[in-house]
Amino acid sequence: MCDVKWAEKAKETYEELKSKAKARRDAREKKKIKKSTRDEGLFKQVAKTISLLQKNPRHPGLNTHPYDSIENPYGKNDKVFEAYAQNNTPGAYRVFWCYGPGVKELTILAITPHP
Repeated sequence: MCDVKWAEKAKETYEELKSKAKARRDAREKKKIKKSTRDEGLFKQVAKTISLLQKNPRHPGLNTHPYDSIENPYGKNDKVFEAYAQNNTPGAYRVFWCYGPGVKELTILAITPHP
């Protein structure tokens, strides 16, 4: 089990996704609509990805692999990884992370749609 640290921008994105999902859920429940919205589904997928990363960064469902376009803030020679929150979806969301700064810690660097 790893402790999760957050880069400022990643935390902002996570909180934004969370607040959009909550607003959509509240509006949907007020209208008595049962089907979840896209915003709710997206947040659920991102939250699950973070949870899986915390439990096991090598979980096969995350499709984790090294990513070269982002520099690791804790060391130039250390790797940054990409984990899938969504797959086979236009603009599928990805979570970029690295190990550190301490032992049994990982840092969420960014949460973004795939270009």
